Amino acid sequence: MIEKMEFLSIIGPRDQLDRVTEKYLGKYEIQLENTVGELKNLKNIVPNSESNPYREWIGKAQEAAAIVNGDARPGAQAQNGKKKTGAAALSPEEAVEVVKAADGLMEESHRQKTKLEAELKKKRGLLEAIRPYLNLHFELSKILHFEYVRFRFGRLPIGYYQKLKDYLQEDDCTIFEKCRVDESYVWGIYFVPASEAKKADAIYASMHFERIFIEDAYQGTVDEACQTLEQEIEALAGQEKALDEKLAGDLKKDGDKILAAQEVIETQSSRFDIRKLAAFTRSKNETFFILCGWMTKKDAEKLGKELEADPELFVTLEENPDRRISTPPTRLKNPAIIRPFEMFVRMYGLPNYNEFDPTFFVALTYSIIFGAMFGDAGQGLCLAVGGFLLYRFKKLNLAAIISCCGIFSTIFGFLYGSVFGFEDVIPALWLRPTEAMTTLPFIGRLNTVFVVTIAIGMGLILLTMIFSIVNAFKSKEYGKALFDTNGVAGLVFYGAVVLVVVLFMTGNHLPAAAALVILFVVPLLVIACKEPLTRLLEKKKANLEEGPVMFVVQSFFELFEVCLSYFSNTLSFVRIGAFAVSHAAMMEVVLMLAGAESGNLNWIVVVLGNLFVCGMEGLIVGIQVLRLEYYEMFSRFYKGTGRKFEPFRSVK
Repeated sequence: MIEKMEFLSIIGPRDQLDRVTEKYLGKYEIQLENTVGELKNLKNIVPNSESNPYREWIGKAQEAAAIVNGDARPGAQAQNGKKKTGAAALSPEEAVEVVKAADGLMEESHRQKTKLEAELKKKRGLLEAIRPYLNLHFELSKILHFEYVRFRFGRLPIGYYQKLKDYLQEDDCTIFEKCRVDESYVWGIYFVPASEAKKADAIYASMHFERIFIEDAYQGTVDEACQTLEQEIEALAGQEKALDEKLAGDLKKDGDKILAAQEVIETQSSRFDIRKLAAFTRSKNETFFILCGWMTKKDAEKLGKELEADPELFVTLEENPDRRISTPPTRLKNPAIIRPFEMFVRMYGLPNYNEFDPTFFVALTYSIIFGAMFGDAGQGLCLAVGGFLLYRFKKLNLAAIISCCGIFSTIFGFLYGSVFGFEDVIPALWLRPTEAMTTLPFIGRLNTVFVVTIAIGMGLILLTMIFSIVNAFKSKEYGKALFDTNGVAGLVFYGAVVLVVVLFMTGNHLPAAAALVILFVVPLLVIACKEPLTRLLEKKKANLEEGPVMFVVQSFFELFEVCLSYFSNTLSFVRIGAFAVSHAAMMEVVLMLAGAESGNLNWIVVVLGNLFVCGMEGLIVGIQVLRLEYYEMFSRFYKGTGRKFEPFRSVK
């Protein structure tokens, strides 16, 4: 269900605003709105023009507090359970000074770390550039200063290396020294006389040789240079770690003050955020604040009674929607047993405040349809127990849904007489999906489960039409409630179709021709004329922009689409019976593979087959049921355009 909301305004002297924030807004849940924008009919009110002087210090305070608590992530101090103390001993000005001092230490540490990181990046780049040439046992400084011989460090694709070797056998002007080989490239260096350098460069470029430039910053051989660089990198990393430890030690000396300063600054900043939403007005040389927002009716009544005892403050309730801009937010309140199904509702969209909350409907229909499609007492019990345990320890809503569906799967398993795929262990309390057949006029013999599921689908479609009518009347959309395909006209037409089908299939007499005309033709004509009838109901002039002929043609095709959608939506529910039959058939295959026909069961195959069917079919059935909920039911009556109730949370 959707909790009843009240729009209220709290009014009092300006100097009492912080007290209201601390005493009342921290105690009750209220979704604050911008007062100037909301109370559009009030005059002589102005917004708060003050800027928040604490906003720039929040991040710095959180960063310092995180370091004090041993976690470099901002805001992490709230996760480790340490209690902040000493807040009452610090004024807002003192809290800012504490954070300023901490920020000075952090800035100096950051400046030094930036230099170290730049040096580390340079050293790591040098090491990464020279590491592929570890097998080159020459002093790099000598190679880099050759006068008459040119050298080129680089790599070429491994596929071109053989071509290079063939070329080198014919040309003695260049020498290629292979240093490293991986899956894609051969790394190395080639030497060439200065006079032949351009020719050699062109030949190597044709073989996709990628040149790598090596800086003149190495001493000794490649191996010695790598060792030196690794030692320098390790030393720089040690200096960086020492800087962090020094900063943490310096901040922890005033750790309690920093944590207290963070609390004070967050509180003050939160108060300024509220001031930005408030409006102010003057009366008799005194300035008053006005703060408005949404509360649940229960909390609003409690707050009203509490403010009656406060002589400086009073509260007003605004019930006229024309005097406010915002629409009421939505807050769902359902029993714990069906609350997990709110997940499916939120996935589609929160209900509008004036809409019907479909959570209970989803919980009931989803569980029953899942059970009907996946009817197995053994596998259903496993789903119920497994889902319950997972929800018990992990608090996953999906696990609770699985557990609930497992209960109904167990119930239908007993109705079908199926336990882990065995059809001969227990008697079927109702029928066996693969065996039960029904003879119908004109159609002939048809699986009983298919007949029942189509009947259930018809009933659900009629029920969702009723929901659509109720929602439309609540939203004051009278044209939709009366003339829409899911309104009264659609309900009469589809209800008449259902009645005629039931009477025909049961061998009863059909209504008279005149009654059929009234039940079929009149509702369809009303649906076709929905737009002009709605405008007439709203006392607006009918507007047929494209002319009466085009209107008739368009209405004809729209009615054809409406009738086709009724037919296809009804047939969609056949999938319930189809999955009930397919489950039994799949388990028959499992038992056949396990050797049930020979009487010598392979229990390993039985167990693995049950696990496979339970996992795969459970997933598929869950998706198919959700599809039925969204496309065949929700689409008829539910918009899901509500906005979430997001109450203000004061910083304590």
